Amino acid sequence: MAHLIRSKFQNKLSNAATSVSNKSTAKVSGMMARMGFQAATDEEGLGFAACDDLDYDHRQGLQMDIMKSDDMSAGDLGEGSGEAGVGGEDAMLAGDSHYQRDGTGPPNSGSKASGLGENGKSPKITAWEAGWNVTNAIQGMFVLGLPYAILHGGYLGLFLIIFAAVVCCYTGKILIACLYEDDEDGQLVRVRDSYVDIANACCQPRFPSLGGHIVNVAQIIELVMTCILYVVVSGNLMYNSFPTLPISQKSWAIVATAALLPCAFLKNLKSVSKFSLLCTVAHFVINILVIAYCLSRARDWAWDKVKFYIDVKKFPISIGIIVFSYTSQIFLPSLEGNMQKPSEFHCMMNWTHIAACVLKGLFALVAYLTWADATKEVITDNLPSTIRAVVNLFLVAKALLSYPLPFFAAVEVLEKSFFCERERTWFPDCYGGDGRLKSWGLTLRCSLVVFTLLMAIYVPHFALLMGLTGSLTGAGLCFLLPSLFHLKLLWRKLLWHHVFFDVAIFVIGGICAISGFIHSMEGLIEAYKYGIED
Repeated sequence: MAHLIRSKFQNKLSNAATSVSNKSTAKVSGMMARMGFQAATDEEGLGFAACDDLDYDHRQGLQMDIMKSDDMSAGDLGEGSGEAGVGGEDAMLAGDSHYQRDGTGPPNSGSKASGLGENGKSPKITAWEAGWNVTNAIQGMFVLGLPYAILHGGYLGLFLIIFAAVVCCYTGKILIACLYEDDEDGQLVRVRDSYVDIANACCQPRFPSLGGHIVNVAQIIELVMTCILYVVVSGNLMYNSFPTLPISQKSWAIVATAALLPCAFLKNLKSVSKFSLLCTVAHFVINILVIAYCLSRARDWAWDKVKFYIDVKKFPISIGIIVFSYTSQIFLPSLEGNMQKPSEFHCMMNWTHIAACVLKGLFALVAYLTWADATKEVITDNLPSTIRAVVNLFLVAKALLSYPLPFFAAVEVLEKSFFCERERTWFPDCYGGDGRLKSWGLTLRCSLVVFTLLMAIYVPHFALLMGLTGSLTGAGLCFLLPSLFHLKLLWRKLLWHHVFFDVAIFVIGGICAISGFIHSMEGLIEAYKYGIED
């Protein structure tokens, strides 16, 4: 008993000394930083502080477990308890090392995720499932607008399809790199979980939450606009597939939205991955059908119509269309965090973007050569009525299957921003203690589905909406912010060519964003002024 009391007293003294030492070190580091002698950035210090806090909490939890086991066995083991304490200390150190290296330490008992899967963790996805999600995002419905981009950009449009693939693949990788910092042993540790965490780290210490607010607004706009575009294109395709039926495009959009209401009950990315797999299959079927028809008319291809010059007024809209078709950065932190083997992330990004670049370039060129100056905003509207209905039905199925991924991501951002008690948000948590969705959480999700319907009804312009969104938020989230964050957080580790790439991407992305936004807004104003319909 005396040994147990002495052990507890020594643990308390050790913890108190460690706490005082950490605080003193933090104060000294802050003074040195203000004097200009510290090489590490404030963001890195915050990342290590977070790791230290987690490490300290974990040690405390393990020590309490050891003390409890000592109390239970003190009467039986006598002097042997000291040996058990030594063994417990070794186990604690081993467990702590394992916890720091790969983040698989014991979860917080109060965590909402405790009921989501085995061992209190959310279901993990494989690299293939993550690849299907990314493929679905960058080879989605928006490939239908690429031939229209070639119409106004010619060979430069083809070059931009390749250039955008390379840049978006690179910025996706550097964005994930910003989630990690080196620990004391030089091992990479994930100290941030989302795009918002990265933005907040960049704005420390003066504006600790400004970056997160900016990214949240951009993410919500991007994701909701993506959902709106899926509803718009579904109504457009159904209306053009069955023009003899007395059903308007707006009515078809309502029917499509009714089929999307079950999305309100989605719980995790595992379910979304299944939809993405089906969606990818539908995508390849559509590409094969359209390309097969175009190849059947290869003798009539209008090579002379592919220009080396551009339409100065409309080409910026095409830039937005191309950029938006590659948008996936907002999903990447969540996907990488949910992967079983995060080390496979770079390989997954490479093959998904290479495949997207090849398929998009071939699809856009072959489709434009077939219809040349008659190319429409949604390329399937150019198909003859005999096969248009079949292709459009596959496209509608693909649009409905593509909707859950951006919808789920938008709901996640809204819930973390406004409905999370632990983050002191405006509204109470959407989930109960058992992990079930509460009534107002379900109402939020259903309201978001209805909102996408209303926007699709009142702004039914697919290409202009796509160009506007790509210029406004696509360029920002894919080009500007990742390169800026990479420079800010990892400046000490970057080589000269990394700095050059980041600066070049930032400058080019800024120019494209401003010009595309201006011309897309002019196009929308003109469409409403003269009553132009899609």
